[in-house]
Amino acid sequence: MASYPMEEITGKWVIETVMPDLAVMLKVDEVLYSGHTGYQRVEVVHSEVYGRSLLLDGKTQSTERDEHIYHETLVHPAMLLHPDPRRVFIGGGGEGGTLREALAHRSVEKAVMVDLDRQVVDLCREHLPRHHQGAFDDGRAEVVFDDARRFLESTDQSFDVMIMDLVDPLEGGPAYLLYTKEYYEIARARLNPGGILVTQSGPAGFLSLHECFTTIYKTLESTFTHAAPCQVHVPSFITLWGFTIASDAPLGDLTASDVDRLIEQRVAKPLRHYDGLTHESMFALPKHVRDGIAAETRINRDDSPVFMI
Repeated sequence: MASYPMEEITGKWVIETVMPDLAVMLKVDEVLYSGHTGYQRVEVVHSEVYGRSLLLDGKTQSTERDEHIYHETLVHPAMLLHPDPRRVFIGGGGEGGTLREALAHRSVEKAVMVDLDRQVVDLCREHLPRHHQGAFDDGRAEVVFDDARRFLESTDQSFDVMIMDLVDPLEGGPAYLLYTKEYYEIARARLNPGGILVTQSGPAGFLSLHECFTTIYKTLESTFTHAAPCQVHVPSFITLWGFTIASDAPLGDLTASDVDRLIEQRVAKPLRHYDGLTHESMFALPKHVRDGIAAETRINRDDSPVFMI
């Protein structure tokens, strides 16, 4: 969601601007934390509707009630499309939900999570235990506090799956330059043969389709041989949310029965949202989304931001 100078916590209500002339209000009964890190504004609040929620720069990032929808959608399709994911890179992911879902795959030997903001991760470890569920303490997890681009430029590690769980590309924000073609080229160079990259791609509803979703897809399509967009409804995000999977290897075409079989074989815990039928519905984009993607012509060809918000 785009950032406008209207988000605030006022008394018992969180007011979140969705568009310049549209806002939503959430009644909160407790503010567990409110302050600024060196990179962004952070709130952790509790509400009857969503439970504990993380907000960054006034935007809801995840809530106890529905974070599993976002994190399972971000992680599992890409992981199951890879035949044997052993080494995983996570860009961002402060709450630990993405790390949790990646480590649920029996094949994973190491997951490297790189987040710029140590304070956000520490706050999530303290206040959002139902999000990470101990994932930070898993022996296969390595948490690095650094800029994802700087890390990938300097490391000699390579990965089977790369998961970009980054905040939205708000102008001047901490992840603004991690949605460029140049960044995707850097990430692509760190993928093992047959490797897969997936990124959250912002709102994909009718009113906000071109905010960033279509451009992220087109930028990845221009970087990798194959790219596949999908979407899912995350209630606390107000609208449909987009994701894009990309690879130089064919992504395959998993059926519902394929997905259910792979989950049973490879995932070491029950999933709450993602299964075979959900997979098919995620990739069956409605006509207005397909038309919007086809009409999108802006492709970032250098290191400038992929879009202006």
